[in-house]
Amino acid sequence: MRSSGDGTAGGAPGRGPGEGGPYPLHGSASDRAPQRPVAVPSGAGAAPVAPEQIGYRGPTACAAAGITYRQLDYWARTGLVEPSVRPAYGSGTQRLYSFRDVVVLKIVKRFLDTGVSLQNIRTTVQHLRERGFRDLERMTLMSDGATVYECTSPDEVHALLQGGQGVFGIAVGVVWRDVENALSQLHGERIDTGETLVGHNPADELARRRNKAV
Repeated sequence: MRSSGDGTAGGAPGRGPGEGGPYPLHGSASDRAPQRPVAVPSGAGAAPVAPEQIGYRGPTACAAAGITYRQLDYWARTGLVEPSVRPAYGSGTQRLYSFRDVVVLKIVKRFLDTGVSLQNIRTTVQHLRERGFRDLERMTLMSDGATVYECTSPDEVHALLQGGQGVFGIAVGVVWRDVENALSQLHGERIDTGETLVGHNPADELARRRNKAV
């Protein structure tokens, strides 16, 4: 169990209270094989485009994360969630967000909606950026409003709930899949060429087949 904020987290079962810092690690992110979202097809008969080669513009990131463009712009300007693919370099340039950025945006929105302090959210965002893909998918973030805890097993969730305080949780894997499903129906952009990519949507494929049949 890991924690952020001004509260004190109880350790995971079998772990002493003084072990580790604000986020005592179970292991480094580098020793786990990354698990990435599914590649997006770039057109009929074309080879799939690797997720790390795809960026998402601000309006697309907003739609997938469920936030307003005002929120997106403010978080980028204040350094809360900055686009990791391409920042804005003045008038006429477009920020470009990665898939992982959009997942973090959605998590930030949920924490803000439940009253978690901005300081704790900043600490959590930094921690999320340092974790591997597989770490994120199996992670549960829980908060009592004052402190954010990371749990990576049912035992850790249970131990936190046994503390008696009111807590809420975010299963990062669920957020991950929600974002993946949303982006599959929206436009992405190839980082190297700027080509617009449309995510694979079964409904779109059915419509194309019907159009060909007409």
